Amino acid sequence: MQLALTDDELAFRDELRAFYRSEIPADIRNRQRHGQELSKDDIVTTQRILNAHGLATPNWPVEWGGKDWTPIQRHLWHDEMQLASVPEPLTFNANMIGPVIAHFGSQELKERFLPPTANLDIWWCQGFSEPEAGSDLASLRTVAVRDGDSYVINGQKTWTTAAQSADWMFCLARTNPDAPKKQAGISMLLFPLDTPGVTVRPIKLIDGSHEVNEVFLENVRVPADQLVGEENQGWTYAKFLLGNERTGIAAVGQTKVRLWLAKEHAKQTRLGEQTLLDDPLFATRLAELENELLALELVQLRVAAGSADGKPNPVSSILKLRGTELQQAVTDLLVDIAGPDSVAREDESHPDWARRSTATYLNYRKTSIYGGSNEVQRGIIASTILGL
Repeated sequence: MQLALTDDELAFRDELRAFYRSEIPADIRNRQRHGQELSKDDIVTTQRILNAHGLATPNWPVEWGGKDWTPIQRHLWHDEMQLASVPEPLTFNANMIGPVIAHFGSQELKERFLPPTANLDIWWCQGFSEPEAGSDLASLRTVAVRDGDSYVINGQKTWTTAAQSADWMFCLARTNPDAPKKQAGISMLLFPLDTPGVTVRPIKLIDGSHEVNEVFLENVRVPADQLVGEENQGWTYAKFLLGNERTGIAAVGQTKVRLWLAKEHAKQTRLGEQTLLDDPLFATRLAELENELLALELVQLRVAAGSADGKPNPVSSILKLRGTELQQAVTDLLVDIAGPDSVAREDESHPDWARRSTATYLNYRKTSIYGGSNEVQRGIIASTILGL
């Protein structure tokens, strides 16, 4: 299998590289590179620039703003974006509900929602997980009852990322409680979060941030024309959506940037008459991470090169598993470099990156859970790749 880029692919990569570094505001990229919090305006600004140049939703159908690219070109688009520290298009819009509407929605639904979804005129959130229905999503208990030209929804969603910033939710609800299989009676509905009966309540995370929320739905009336596809077919659409969610989850480019930053910080960390970077044990640890990241990058390129038939590649489970493990390993490394400064969160006399390192470490515990937990990925690898 050819892993080296062709001349045309190198030219494509260089064009993307130049665009990302010249067209996306440097202050936004700098905050993204150093793990500083981005505002909603930062994310909207970036996505609108990308969308204006046809680079926000290349995985969508061409008639709705997608690109007729090869798998390698799609890989380069994403990898170079991460290497340039460009905030990625909002995943709820670009990788989740957008492709679902494009593939399963009516023409009216496509015309109504796809352009503002691509341009981030609508900020979406995902109403899937519930108390006692996270990994076992088919056990959800939120119900939607048809009432004339509307559905009336009652239930609760939890771990709803960015609901505090969102305008609309795409929500799974049970529309046929008597279906023979629990997956068979679920539908997907779209509604704005300012609809009467919707209450959003923040959940404070272990790192102190407000990233996720509880959402309570009490007699929320949703017009029937905001049903995606067919009634009781929501499970099919959810599986399609969750497959897209795992796209790029390995975040090789992002981990490369963090590893480079770790080197830079280690150069500034004194260890006797030398720096931490000169310490043999630290250098060995760093080299091992670099080698593992290089190996993962080669696997990622192999997956991209072998995806021309459009079928899911089970090797992507390796990318998700190992990619998230390396993301966590690098955040662990940064905490160790920061040392005591890593717990001085409120003391501005300590370096900003060091004070944020523990919070980042804690936040990145989630990466081995979302998008299909790493335990699930091991099962897929065992059965599909190893034939166990």
